[in-house]
Amino acid sequence: MSVLHVVKKRKRKSRVLGKVEIARREEFEDLDLNAKVEFIRNLAQVGMLHVQELLNENLLALAGPRYSRGDQWAGSRYGSNPGTVVLAGQRLPIKVPRVRGPEGEIPLEAYQALHERGTQADETLLKRVLYGVSCRNYEAAAEAVPGAIGLSSSTVSRRFVAASAAQLRSFQERDLSGEDLVAMFLDGKAFADDMMVVALGIRITGEKVFLGFVQTDTENEKVLTPFLRSLLSRGLDIAEGLLVVIDGSKGLRSAVNKAFRSRVVVQRCMWHKRENIVSYLAKSEQRHWRRRLQLALDRPTEAEARRQLMSLHKEFEEKNQSAAASLMEGLEDLLALHRLGVYALLGRSFKTTNCLESVNAAVEMRCSKVDSWKDSPQKHRWMAAALLDIEPRLRRVMGHRHLAELRAAIKRELRLETSERTSEKVA
Repeated sequence: MSVLHVVKKRKRKSRVLGKVEIARREEFEDLDLNAKVEFIRNLAQVGMLHVQELLNENLLALAGPRYSRGDQWAGSRYGSNPGTVVLAGQRLPIKVPRVRGPEGEIPLEAYQALHERGTQADETLLKRVLYGVSCRNYEAAAEAVPGAIGLSSSTVSRRFVAASAAQLRSFQERDLSGEDLVAMFLDGKAFADDMMVVALGIRITGEKVFLGFVQTDTENEKVLTPFLRSLLSRGLDIAEGLLVVIDGSKGLRSAVNKAFRSRVVVQRCMWHKRENIVSYLAKSEQRHWRRRLQLALDRPTEAEARRQLMSLHKEFEEKNQSAAASLMEGLEDLLALHRLGVYALLGRSFKTTNCLESVNAAVEMRCSKVDSWKDSPQKHRWMAAALLDIEPRLRRVMGHRHLAELRAAIKRELRLETSERTSEKVA
C-alpha cells in the first residue's frame, strides 16, 4: 500500500503591518493642538503644507482677519519673524507671524509647540547615529526635506554628544528604590581598550532592567565593590534576598560578598565553568568531556547532580588533576539553583550569563562603527545610549511565572525572617 504524503505549502509571510488609516480634514480639525502637532510632525513633506495653516489658525484666534479692528481680539498683526520648526527629526525654516498686544508681543502657541520640542529631533538623530549613520554622511542619509538646516557633520556631532550626555545622566541617576528585583546578572564586556561591567536586574514579574555599568581594566574587587555599593545607595533593595549570576571571576565574587554580604545567593555560570574545566584537556577530548559535564549539571536535583560531578571528579584525578581541581573550585556556587530546588523550573534562564551575552552582542552592533575612542566620557555616553536603546526590546526571562518560587527559595536559603525583611535594609 502506498502512502501519500500531503505536503502543505507554507503560507507566504505577509509584510503588511496593518490597515492603512486615512485621516479626513474634518477629523484633523477636531484634534487639539498637541494632537495636530504630532500629526504634522510625522509627515514632514506634507506637514510643511499644513504648518503655516496651523499658525494662521492661531493668528486668526488672536488677531482676527487681516485689516480687522475691534476690542474682541487679544492683539493685532505685527509682521513676521524668521523661525524654525522641528519635523521628522530635522529643523526647517519658516516665517512666523507676530501678534502685538497691549502688554507686548503675544507668542503663538502652535509655533512654540513645533519649535521648542527640539529634544525629539535630538532623540531621532541619536538613534540614527547609534544605528550606524556617520555624522559625515548624516545629511545624505537623513530623510530628505528641502530646506532642512542644521545637518552638517559638526552640528550632528554636537547634537549627538548633547543627547547622549543627557541619556547618560538619566541612566546614572535612576532611582532603584521602586524596583522589585529577584535576580541580577553581572558580567564584563570588552569595550574599546577597556572593560565595561554591566549589572542587569530581573524584576519579580520577569522584565529586565539595566541597573548600571562601570568602566574597568579587569573584573577586580577594588573597582567592583564601590560600583555595587553605589547601586544600594541609589535605592536597590536586597532585604528579601537576591540571586546573583556571575561568570566566575574571583574579583567579581569577592565584590559581591563585600557589597551585598549575606543577602545574596550566587550562581556560577555553568557555561564558563564547563569551558574552564575542558580547557585543561586535549582538544580532541574536549567535546566528549564537555557533553558529560553538561549531562551531570542538567540533573534535576542537587543530590543527582553532585553525585554525577563527583564521579567525573574521580576520573579527572586520574586523567588531569588540574581539571579535577577546576571542577571542585566554586562547586557550591555552581549548584546554587539545584540547592534552591528551582533548577528544573528556571535553570534555562539562570544557569548561565547568556542574558548579558546577548546584550553584549547588541551593544557591539551599535558601537562597532566608532573608528576612534577619544576619552572615557565618549565611551560612557555611547554605552548608556546603547543600553537605553536595547532595554525596551528585552524580553521577559523564560519561566517568569516561577520567580515567586525562586524568591521563596532564596529566603529559605538565607533564613530571612518576616521581621527582618520589613525592618532591615542593607545600607
